[in-house]
Amino acid sequence: MISVSYLKSIYPKEETIQKIDASHADFIHVDLMDSTYVPYTNFKIEELLNNLKNTSKYLDMHFMVANPLKYIPLFTSLKVKIMTVHYDIKDNLEEVISLVKKNHILMGIAINPDEDIHLLDKYLPQIDYVLVMGVNPGAGGQEFNPEVIEKIKYLQDKNVLIGLDGGVNLKMMTYLNGLKIANLVSGSFVCQNYDFNKPIDELKKYFS
Repeated sequence: MISVSYLKSIYPKEETIQKIDASHADFIHVDLMDSTYVPYTNFKIEELLNNLKNTSKYLDMHFMVANPLKYIPLFTSLKVKIMTVHYDIKDNLEEVISLVKKNHILMGIAINPDEDIHLLDKYLPQIDYVLVMGVNPGAGGQEFNPEVIEKIKYLQDKNVLIGLDGGVNLKMMTYLNGLKIANLVSGSFVCQNYDFNKPIDELKKYFS
């Protein structure tokens, strides 16, 4: 699957979302930043809900927020397939897992490049998805950190879907040879182009 983030685009946010929705992407990747977990904020709730409420594609939601329990209920009425939070949030992670799964949404935890993958061991039986961050969360357009490949290798036999987010482009794809990744998240590589489908189709070759 290819999930496209609109975080860094040559188009305005609303138009970018519309273009992703009309593209060959499988999901729209929604990055939510609260200026607390990361030093940026990028959404107004009412505006975002309005932009996302009529999408034809499923949403892949990535909560880069300290307190996801505050935000998750606001988005459960949308067409959401996956909700991902970070390991080091301020909210109780068990409560977050319970809330997401109660709404019949796939539950994911993101792991940052500098975090030990073994921090997730106790949660792996409870969740559906691990989002391995190839860059530090927050800013779009960063270069992929190849050290995170070891995290992906560790997860290969752990009975969870694996996603990779950050720096995903054709240049780094050779690092992924032989690895089972369910979801590649790409932002600027897709959204810095006038034709979104060309880079998406190139990335989809990974799954062929």
